[in-house]
Amino acid sequence: MKNTKTRILIVDDHALLRRGLADLLRYEKNLAVVGEASDGESAIAAATELKPDVVVMDLVMPVMDGVEATRRIKESLPDTKILILTTFGTSADVSRAIAAGASGAIMKDASMEDQLNAIRTVAAGDTVFSPEIANAVRTEPPLELTERQRGILESLARGLTNRDMSVMFDISPDAVKQHIAAICAKLGAGNRTEAVATAMRLGLIS
Repeated sequence: MKNTKTRILIVDDHALLRRGLADLLRYEKNLAVVGEASDGESAIAAATELKPDVVVMDLVMPVMDGVEATRRIKESLPDTKILILTTFGTSADVSRAIAAGASGAIMKDASMEDQLNAIRTVAAGDTVFSPEIANAVRTEPPLELTERQRGILESLARGLTNRDMSVMFDISPDAVKQHIAAICAKLGAGNRTEAVATAMRLGLIS
């Protein structure tokens, strides 16, 4: 029988936080912690060995930060999803992490339910952002969207699916998801629906 559990790697330099999250996930039938790491460098080694479905990644760590670890993991394991779990809701750090390949970011003090939902959301290929992080991004000067991101935004507004956009733009479905995550980060949106609404409000799309 095929194992349908989502395999998770927890990366944080605080052992108590790693253990607390691992204990929380232990009781979830469809989620399984397959490893832990205390810094970005060891996270890369663990991800390479374990090939998790989702990496829950801290941003600020010794040896190598979460942004660089995210970039390197996504380069070698493009199908692995990365969720940033951070104490700091600074838009610059989150935007860098999303640009590096992360699928979302939530605050460490988010409720257990929100953390579980966020993990399941990125595992399913969607994006997720805590309201605090989305609001922090909104206070920054808007970042310029690339031509491809504008095209995807317009396609989202038309109701096209990821599969439709993959065919239209001749890119992989995972690349479509990454573009959507980057768009959400730039616009301070929690999901694709908010991204379209924000883009319309700012006059980026009609």
